[in-house]
Amino acid sequence: MTSDTPAPLSEASLATALVGGCVVLDGGMSNQLESAGHDLSDELWSARLLAERPEAITEAHLAYFEAGANVAITSSYQATFEGFAKRGIGDREAARLLTSSVELAREAARQARGKGVAHPLWVAASVGPYGAMLADGSEYRGRYGLSVEELARFHRPRLEVLAAAAPDVLALETVPDAEEAEALLRAVRGLGVPAWLSYSIAGDRTRAGQPLAEAFALAADADEVIAVGVNCCAPEDVDAAVATAARVTGKPVVVYPNSGEVWDAQARAWNGRSTFTFEQVRGWRESGARLIGGCCRVGPEAVASIARTLTSVMGPGFRTMQVSERSPSRF
Repeated sequence: MTSDTPAPLSEASLATALVGGCVVLDGGMSNQLESAGHDLSDELWSARLLAERPEAITEAHLAYFEAGANVAITSSYQATFEGFAKRGIGDREAARLLTSSVELAREAARQARGKGVAHPLWVAASVGPYGAMLADGSEYRGRYGLSVEELARFHRPRLEVLAAAAPDVLALETVPDAEEAEALLRAVRGLGVPAWLSYSIAGDRTRAGQPLAEAFALAADADEVIAVGVNCCAPEDVDAAVATAARVTGKPVVVYPNSGEVWDAQARAWNGRSTFTFEQVRGWRESGARLIGGCCRVGPEAVASIARTLTSVMGPGFRTMQVSERSPSRF
């Protein structure tokens, strides 16, 4: 960590907010960038814009903050040393781009403050699964043929870089396989930054087929993990997962599903209709969810509706009472 890097907030800041109430997460980065006219068909996906159009990423984060999100999840999901190397980007530049993903989210928070946004704001550094680097859909299957130790060695270097950028939390997200979760939990130890662990699921199992109770149990005793849950899944699969995560781990639950539309990988298009309802948000909150937002195809309007729904459940003060003098928001 360089001397001009701001010190990371203590785990208590975001963790205390979760004790006091709910935190609103942002929505899908990719759909917000695409709606602004950016082509994300490249294997690097939104990570390509870290190098080519960083201001577009700041604008996307800002749209979610203005919509009511408390947490911006960085555009580092598909940003890896190996993925950048395929494009001729060396390790030093790759590390700079990873660091910039956190800095761009912070810049969006500063701009949001300048526009009068008053609710607490945090930055979550996204850490996607190994399969995201492969860009072949295996992030939704898991079972890569690698050992837990090999996966931990893959994840650790970029986790170190992201942690040094001092995000408020590391988002270990869209994890399809309990074995990869075990690797991530090893890799995150000792970094000094709290994390949440979020699986991608199908029904009551991980994408790799493990029972969710077993998968969540891996994080139950992990001191670094302040929340456990699911993302990038059908909204209908969330209800049971929230209850299971809360029961097995005793930790706050994080949920940010897709809209309910289905991705056609061959046509590279979304099909169907949204099944995400705000009555579901109420149910997730009642079952133990404390970080609630959306993933693919969930945009700023939907995030604004999530914030309004939670306000109606918990009262207008639910997002300001979270932060005390002992646990200040960075922004």
